[in-house]
Amino acid sequence: MEETGGAGLLDEPGLRFGCASFNQDSTSLALGTNTGYKLFSLTTVDKLDCIHESGTPDIYIMERLFSSSLIVMVRTSVPQRMNIYHFKKGTEICNYSYPDRILGVKLNRQRLVVCLEESIYIHNIKDMKLLKTLLNTPSNPSGLCALSINHSNSYLTYPGSATVGEIILYDANSLNTVLTIPAHDSPLAALTFNTSATKLASASERGTVIRVFSIPEGQRLFEFRRGMKRYVNISSLSFSPDGHFLCASSNTETVHIFKLEQLVPSGQEDATWTSYVSKIFSAASSYIPTQVSGMMSQDRAFATVHLLTSGQRNICTLAMIQKLPRLLVATADGQLFIYNVNPLDGGECVLAHKHRLFNVDDFMGSEGSETTGPQTCPSYAATAALPSSGPVSATLTGYSEDVGAKKGEVIPEHEFAAGPVCLADENEFPPINWCRDGTGGGKARCS
Repeated sequence: MEETGGAGLLDEPGLRFGCASFNQDSTSLALGTNTGYKLFSLTTVDKLDCIHESGTPDIYIMERLFSSSLIVMVRTSVPQRMNIYHFKKGTEICNYSYPDRILGVKLNRQRLVVCLEESIYIHNIKDMKLLKTLLNTPSNPSGLCALSINHSNSYLTYPGSATVGEIILYDANSLNTVLTIPAHDSPLAALTFNTSATKLASASERGTVIRVFSIPEGQRLFEFRRGMKRYVNISSLSFSPDGHFLCASSNTETVHIFKLEQLVPSGQEDATWTSYVSKIFSAASSYIPTQVSGMMSQDRAFATVHLLTSGQRNICTLAMIQKLPRLLVATADGQLFIYNVNPLDGGECVLAHKHRLFNVDDFMGSEGSETTGPQTCPSYAATAALPSSGPVSATLTGYSEDVGAKKGEVIPEHEFAAGPVCLADENEFPPINWCRDGTGGGKARCS
C-alpha cells in the first residue's frame, strides 16, 4: 500500500492482493489482485458501491485521478511499463515505458510523477510531455515519494539520502529544488502533504516519531511520538481534509490519530494546567539534554483504533463521509473498516461498518479472518456520547522533451490550471491519445 494514497501489498505471504490506494480526496478506493481489480465509491458508510471492475491481472500499482475516469496502473508482468486508461469507456489512452522497474506513481491535475529506484520522471499530465528527469537520486528501493494534490502548489518530495531521513522538496511546476529538510536520523518510511500543500508529514524507518513541517519554509511545526518501546514500520500517513488531524498506520494493531493544535500566541496568557506545565518544561529545556527536552514537547495520539490483527500491511485515510469525520482502514486481507472519529474528545474510535472487498474464495490464507460480511456497529451519535476512552537533473539521451501530443484530443487547459474542478462526470474528462516518438527511457505508445 501507499502512504497518501496507497502502497503495494505484493510481498504479503499467502495473499493475492497486489495493491490498494485511496484517490487524492479519499472518495474512492482501488484494489488489485492477481485476477483483476475493482474501484469502490466511498460516499456512504453502510454501502460500498463497486463502480468498476476488470479482469486485468497482477496489478501492483494503481492510481485514480480524483473522481475522473483516468486510472494509471503497472503490472508485475511488465514492471517497466505504465498503462493509462479511461475505465468508463474501456479504452487505453497510452502506455509509457521506462528503463527500470516502476516503484511509485503519483498524480494531480497538473503533473504525473513516476518514481524508479534511482530516478524520477515528471510529466505534464494533459499531454504526457516529459518535463524533467531527475537522475542519480539516492537509492529509493521502496519508491517513496509524495506529490501534493493542490495543482497550484504542486510540490514533490522524495528521499535526499539512503542513510538518514533527509527530504528533498521539489517544485513540480517551476521544476526547481526548493530546499532540503533534515527530518530524521534514520531513512524515511512515509511522506504525505495536506490538501493545501502547506504542511508535510514524515516518518522514518524506526517509526517512533512523526514530524510535520511547514511548506515551503521547511520549519518543524509538530512532533508526535507514536511509541517508545519498539520500532515499527509505518505503512501510511494521511491528513484530514481540513488539515487539523493526521493519521498513521503501521504493522502493529494500532492506528493513531494526532491533532495538530497550535500553541497559544505569544503575549497571551493561558491559565490552564497544561500551559503551566509547558512553561516549566520550556524553562528547564536549557538545563537538560536536548533528547530529553525534545521528548517532553512531543504529543501523544489524540485518538486510536485497535485492529483485530497485527503484522499485515494496511493503508489509512481520514475523510468526511455523510458530513461526519471518519477513519478508513483498508487491510491486506481484503477488508475495509470505517470508524467514527470524535473530533472534540478523541479517544478510542468506534467501528461504524466493515466491508469485505472481495469474496472469501478470492484470497489465499484468509481462513483466520473473523469477518464474513458487512457488520453494523453503533451510530456516530452513540459514539459521540461515549466517554473518551540537492539532486542531479538531466534528460535522457535520445529523448526529445520539446514535443507534445501529436494527435488526439487534448484535455482542456482549464481542467488542470484553474481549480477547483469537478471531474466526476466523464464528459468533463474526455479521453485523449498521447503519442511520443523517441528512443531512450520514458517513451510512450498510443493505442
